[in-house]
Amino acid sequence: MLQEVPVKEKRLKDYAAVAGEDVVDEILQSVRPLKGARVLHVNATAFGGGVAELLATLVPLMRDAGLDAHWQVIEGAPEFFQVTKAFHNGLQGMDVSLTQRDFDTFLHYNRLNAERLSTDWDFIILHDPQPAAMARLVQEREQRPAGAAAGKPRWIWRCHIDLSSPNPVVRDFLRPWLEAYDAGIFTLRRYAGTGLQLPIIAEIPPSIDPLSPKNAAMSEEEARGIVGRLGVDTGRPLITQVSRFDPWKDPLGVIDAFRLVRERVPGVQLAMVGSLAHDDPEGQLYYDKTKDHAGGDPDIHLYTNLDGVADREVNAFQRVSQVILQKSLREGFGLTVSEALWKGTPVVGGNAGGIPIQIDDGVCGYLVESVQEAAERATYLLQHPGEAAEMGRAGQEKVRRRFLSTRNLLDYLHLFQRLA
Repeated sequence: MLQEVPVKEKRLKDYAAVAGEDVVDEILQSVRPLKGARVLHVNATAFGGGVAELLATLVPLMRDAGLDAHWQVIEGAPEFFQVTKAFHNGLQGMDVSLTQRDFDTFLHYNRLNAERLSTDWDFIILHDPQPAAMARLVQEREQRPAGAAAGKPRWIWRCHIDLSSPNPVVRDFLRPWLEAYDAGIFTLRRYAGTGLQLPIIAEIPPSIDPLSPKNAAMSEEEARGIVGRLGVDTGRPLITQVSRFDPWKDPLGVIDAFRLVRERVPGVQLAMVGSLAHDDPEGQLYYDKTKDHAGGDPDIHLYTNLDGVADREVNAFQRVSQVILQKSLREGFGLTVSEALWKGTPVVGGNAGGIPIQIDDGVCGYLVESVQEAAERATYLLQHPGEAAEMGRAGQEKVRRRFLSTRNLLDYLHLFQRLA
């Protein structure tokens, strides 16, 4: 059996105050024909990154709605995660070099995990490239096609990245394994690209949990206390980027933009807050590159989960900052954008992936294409605090309507109904 991930109990009724009673009522209506259905989510890690964060809320909310929902993680050696990171980069368009040994490694660990996967579920959702071959491997083991027999699971691949212009080598290798699924979920329909043949392709953007420690209400005094204890001068302006240390998040470009801002806003500080997850072997490498690029600048503060910076600290940084950056070059969605907007903080984000569906340019932040443009927009927000506050309020309302966990749950229920 795969490793089960324990989750904390969550109650739908607690979300009514922020999401609306009507939304909770719609969930309870939609789940009625699915009551008791067994649902399994499978991914690569129980912590670090947006997928684990989503599942930590989605699974307990599914349970409270009346589904028998579980979350399990696959196992793999460092060599496996090196390969799947290359797959991840390749699917987002990077020119990666892969050998037959890499493909064999990927299939070896998918096969090991497939052998441990029970099929006693109504719906099995596999997240991202790491376990992508498992559906077909299980079907071959049991000599059954996907969804062919009553009582057998419906297989769903939930892709959190943008496949619209993938590296053809990675795409062509994965396609036969992906076409074993009954449905695919993408943040945007166009992320599925062309040529992927699935019975159903659903568009379901990610979401944030408004009641989690990362997003729950926090007083300004508490937020400033937390950030201050971490070495930031809360009497001076602060720009923050919260993201993995990853080339697609452009951490070096963030530092370059900050240095341009500081030329016009003396005293401004930069915080870069990220997690180092075990399924992301490049994380430490890019953290080290970022640290080298910062060059010991006392106004640039780098933090990771290894420094004890967790959800409450991220919450505080997003509230205390005058501007949040998310200067992604490629992006699946960028949950940190919605997180910051939920706190009423305007965001300057790269015009990439799912960021434009969160940021209405000029309304709740700005979309940018370059280091220079990011610096100009961040400078403007620092110099016009009244407009920045108005943008933050607009962003918070947009997140309330479109990017909360309750909407994510409802979208899954609608998909399950289509597949049942």
